[in-house]
Amino acid sequence: MNDAPGPNPDFIYAPPDTPLDLIHEDHALIVVNKPAGLLSVPGKGDHLSDCLMARLQAAFPEALLVHRLDMDTSGVMVFARTPQAQRHLGLQFEKRQVKKVYLARVWGEMAEKEGHIDLPLIVDWPNRPRQHVNFETGKPAQTDWRRVRVEEGTTRVRLMPKTGRSHQLRVHMKEIGHPILGDPFYATGSALEFPRLMLHAESLKLRHPEGGRGMSFRAPAPF
Repeated sequence: MNDAPGPNPDFIYAPPDTPLDLIHEDHALIVVNKPAGLLSVPGKGDHLSDCLMARLQAAFPEALLVHRLDMDTSGVMVFARTPQAQRHLGLQFEKRQVKKVYLARVWGEMAEKEGHIDLPLIVDWPNRPRQHVNFETGKPAQTDWRRVRVEEGTTRVRLMPKTGRSHQLRVHMKEIGHPILGDPFYATGSALEFPRLMLHAESLKLRHPEGGRGMSFRAPAPF
């Protein structure tokens, strides 16, 4: 999933001034709870230079990128501390061996307890970085979901992506009629009137790059 500032031409990047929230660190990797509103990596231009990567490297100069979260998404991100660990972790993501669970609040009351979404996605070039469903040229994208509870016209839901397409969870939920609350790209009307994108990377399960033992990291949702 790629970072992207909001679609508004008047968008002003104002990342939160919060200290690093370290979940775990050892000689091979660092796990951080990313705040919403902060880019994972620098954007184009000095005004988009503040990002989680830069903040982390100020404390851990050797930190290396493994994956990304959208600017508006909060939650668990893992970084490597050696090139070998970066390669090992990167392959786990590439081979879909990392288990990711997101918590979201979506518009509408979901009637079913769980479901599976299988809709191919590709960038919507005239409106990039927006993505859209395209059955001819889209790349395969699958998401499992499980309802947590209904909350006065909205639903709290856990999302388990099986693939890692850009904006996958956001487009998939919009396509089934339940856009994620506060989504500046895909929500409209009352669903847009929330202080932030209600999407949080809640947990990450992976194998340690040295020795291969299973590890699980978690950060509670702030909403």
